[in-house]
Amino acid sequence: MAPAGAKKGILERLDAGEIVVGDGGFVFALEKRGYVKAGPWTPEAAAEHPEAGAQIVGINCHFDPETCVKTVKLMKEGVEKAGLKAHYMSQPLAYHTPDCNCQGFIDLPEFPFSLEPRILTRWDMQKYAREAYNAGIRYIGGCCGFEPYHVRALAEELAPERGFLPAGSEKHGNWGSGLEMHTKPWVRARARRDYWEKLKPASGRPFCPSMAMPDGWGVTKGHADLMQQKEATSQEQLKALFDKANKTH
Repeated sequence: MAPAGAKKGILERLDAGEIVVGDGGFVFALEKRGYVKAGPWTPEAAAEHPEAGAQIVGINCHFDPETCVKTVKLMKEGVEKAGLKAHYMSQPLAYHTPDCNCQGFIDLPEFPFSLEPRILTRWDMQKYAREAYNAGIRYIGGCCGFEPYHVRALAEELAPERGFLPAGSEKHGNWGSGLEMHTKPWVRARARRDYWEKLKPASGRPFCPSMAMPDGWGVTKGHADLMQQKEATSQEQLKALFDKANKTH
């Protein structure tokens, strides 16, 4: 079970050497209260301006775990090169997004209502948790797409370092060990860690590609197409967007 005692703040917990497993909602709540600020492209800001004074540096949303962990490594290098210290945080998507561009998953054609085929398995999550920990990240969580079983997988992978298992872990066996009593022998043969770590899951969608072509239409920050308005989008404006989208596919 979790350590007993009064509740501590996130910075106090990280300063004490604790490994925190969280979710994106926590960061958004802090942002609303003025404790978190989103700025320019974060890796560049961390590497070029580490003296700015941030106590926790990290990545939240828009990209998958692999991309986020690699990015935090770059940020960590920049901070350490400047002779400074910080805590590191990673809260990626629960989707595989190797094909997205610099704006992340919002440019993928599946965003936001058809992303489920990209969802990470619980075994993917355990791999992410281990790689994040090995990279020196101590706030390890997730954002869009994360489900309770994903967060539990993070906590179970890091149980040896944290000193306790998450609630409910006693209800199932680790790494498929609950399959040891399955009626089918080929399923019983899956009751081992190396099977699930090496598995390459099939999508079951014979006519679907493995990756997509991001949209984005070649526009970035400051372009007129990205300007927002207070009024609802008119039918004429929507038609223009639909026509443009049809031409790009």
